[in-house]
Amino acid sequence: MKARGWEVVERLRSGETLVFDGGYGTMLFAAGLLNGACPELWNDTHADVVRGIHRAYVDAGSQIVETNTFGGTRLKLDEYRIGDRTRELNAQGARLARAAAPSGGFVAGSIGPTSRLPQDYALDAGVTDEEYETTFREQAEALAEGGVDLFAVETMMFPQEATAAIRACKKVVDLPVMATMFFQYEEIHDRDRTMWGESPADVAKSLLAAGADIVGMNCGRGPDRAIVIIREMRRVTDAPLVAYPNAGLPVTTGDTVTYELGPEAMAREYPALLDAGCNVVGACCGSNPEHIRLIAEVVRSRKK
Repeated sequence: MKARGWEVVERLRSGETLVFDGGYGTMLFAAGLLNGACPELWNDTHADVVRGIHRAYVDAGSQIVETNTFGGTRLKLDEYRIGDRTRELNAQGARLARAAAPSGGFVAGSIGPTSRLPQDYALDAGVTDEEYETTFREQAEALAEGGVDLFAVETMMFPQEATAAIRACKKVVDLPVMATMFFQYEEIHDRDRTMWGESPADVAKSLLAAGADIVGMNCGRGPDRAIVIIREMRRVTDAPLVAYPNAGLPVTTGDTVTYELGPEAMAREYPALLDAGCNVVGACCGSNPEHIRLIAEVVRSRKK
């Protein structure tokens, strides 16, 4: 019997659009997380807060909610000297999201970058493909233990790291993998590229070749560029596509960081994002449940 997470892929391939959730860092900082502190540790120390964020997104219309495990690899947690708690914090993160998700909702296990450079680009020894795969496999095993329905390999910048994460997930358990990369807008060329020069079309093809079931973009400049990126990906694949961009660019005032786009301004871009061929839509940095509520309204209005 196939895992329930495969229903996500089936529904997307049948033409349905699903709503993802919004920013977690934004919500955690609003709840008191200090700059430089470990967000994943809150799965233990502030479980009620994390569970409440999940519930707020569910109430706003999210059909898929993410775990609070973006920086949950051992390589990343070692920076806080808690790498030995990798399995515990990831499994707990999955359980918190699972507890908040309704019976018809889905939980995506968030797997973000390690912040360690691959050998090809590092000034020090760097990280080998095998080391990447080992650390991502440990995280994926813990997320699966906690009950996720699919994996969200996200905000990846290096192709080696992205493909290693996808491979690791696929070796752990038979669950779908949604994989997204971070794109920079190159104003001088009027184009979107990864940090290492890959086009959206290149990324879509490489992530799918690595085994991803849903591909796309997240973070970045905002929904205006997400529309262009998804359109370019759609030209080279009929696979399900996902986009959850930032709420525009960050604006720093003193010690305070806000983002350009409020909920209404952001949601106005989403009809064009759906027209570009996107199948899963949400939001990233700077967004909150109100952003998702209005994005979900756009999606529902298209079903009428």
